[in-house]
Amino acid sequence: MLLRLLLGDQLHIGHSWFKADPDPVVCYTLMEILPETAYVAHHIQKVVGFFGAMRAFAAELEAAGHRVRYFTLDAPDNQQSFESNCRALIAELGATRFEYLLPDEYRVDQQLAAFASSLDIPAQAFDTEHFLAPREAVQQQFAGKKTYLMEAFYRKIRAQYGILMAPDGKTPLHGQWNFDAENRKKLPKNIVVPPAPRYFREVTDIVQMLARMGVRTIGTIEARHFDWPLTRAEALDTLRQFVQLRLSQFGDYQDAMSGRDWLLFHSRLSFVLNIKLLHPLEVVEACVTHWQKKPDAVPFAALEGFVRQIIGWREYMRGIYWAEMPGYRDLNFFEHQQPLPGWFWTANTKMRCLQHSIGQSLERAYAHHIQRLMVTGNFALLLGVHPDETDAWYLGIYMDALEWVEITNTRGMSQFADGGLVGTKPYVSSANYIHKMSDYCAGCAYNKDQRYGPDACPFNSLYWDFYDRHRAKLERNPRIGMMYKVWDAMAGEERAKILERAAWCRENAELL
Repeated sequence: MLLRLLLGDQLHIGHSWFKADPDPVVCYTLMEILPETAYVAHHIQKVVGFFGAMRAFAAELEAAGHRVRYFTLDAPDNQQSFESNCRALIAELGATRFEYLLPDEYRVDQQLAAFASSLDIPAQAFDTEHFLAPREAVQQQFAGKKTYLMEAFYRKIRAQYGILMAPDGKTPLHGQWNFDAENRKKLPKNIVVPPAPRYFREVTDIVQMLARMGVRTIGTIEARHFDWPLTRAEALDTLRQFVQLRLSQFGDYQDAMSGRDWLLFHSRLSFVLNIKLLHPLEVVEACVTHWQKKPDAVPFAALEGFVRQIIGWREYMRGIYWAEMPGYRDLNFFEHQQPLPGWFWTANTKMRCLQHSIGQSLERAYAHHIQRLMVTGNFALLLGVHPDETDAWYLGIYMDALEWVEITNTRGMSQFADGGLVGTKPYVSSANYIHKMSDYCAGCAYNKDQRYGPDACPFNSLYWDFYDRHRAKLERNPRIGMMYKVWDAMAGEERAKILERAAWCRENAELL
């Protein structure tokens, strides 16, 4: 008998394990365990989504004739650990071999590797067959370099897989690799946004089980109308709807933010991608095929921008994760120590941009990349929040957040805690950028145009205070030098008032 373990983010029906006819001597096991719900406070929709998707996948395997042993969280024989449950199954089944798929998280990877080496039967790990580049790809490509460069990595992947390439296989279509400069438009007032795909599902049983088992969660859920895609069929339908309804305008408005709609022209595919219900290549191929059929309906900049997120940024973040862990999770370049304001868990703030972005996150377990980077992340960095607290919030609140993709985006791109391994500069802004890319500033309690005074937007004073506090570490950065020239050109009295306002905001962050 062979026992195979599948984790909750390994729901890849296209894996070679499942291509052969079901074998009665192979037993697959999936398990819901308490430690995986408790390492941070997770959004309730995230926990429900993972368990719901795992249960649906197990049922799909069984329907296909595979032998499956599934442990619900409240099962009497669930010993609440991968190792203990697997040991019990090995004994029960008389298994003579144990196999598992390589975990994407360092913590679980180390845990299962240690378990496998402790067994007195043969054990082996296999690739998940999901990613386009191996774990070591970034480390190998940039060996001996001080920083990594996503653009170089992205170009290599595109050429390797022949995606959006000219017939010679070396030249990008339309003569350039990156069209990002064309994808930064504010949402027009009269634009019509397509309705978001919804999948109404009753999940009351899982919600009640979580409460019964004492699982601590954040956020809210509509237990009778849970609308996240949890099956392969629903994932494919979400992809279809994005390609047909949103891809054409994704490029123009991917950075836009608005209180009018929570999804805008984004795909909502990150969750089903990260649990492997979809393969990145089939996502890219669906978009490229649609563009080939309707090249006049889909701007090439929109297509390239989305492809870059899937095969470039996502794979690149994973590569940095495996190149830098475990030390990456301890990096704190600015030595920030400030606690995360309590209203990050309630959205009870007078700043409309943060109120909306956090409120949406608590309600939907979702926010798009600019809301994460330039609103919540921007504020946390300007305030000086400890990266550990920022990591825990992002890892818990978002449906798609798994450490391999979250921590490199949060601690690296958002908080610059790695000192520039991921990003070439800190991504900070005053209220000006938020006003430029959103409708948040209209009707806000704070004035976007004021730098100091009780009505001044906190982003403005904190922005200059951030540069002033970290001048020794930043002023030689070629992408930042101009900001110090602007700061130095201000009158001394003006700078003093800005810093005074910033000090008040940092000391009274809970009141903002």
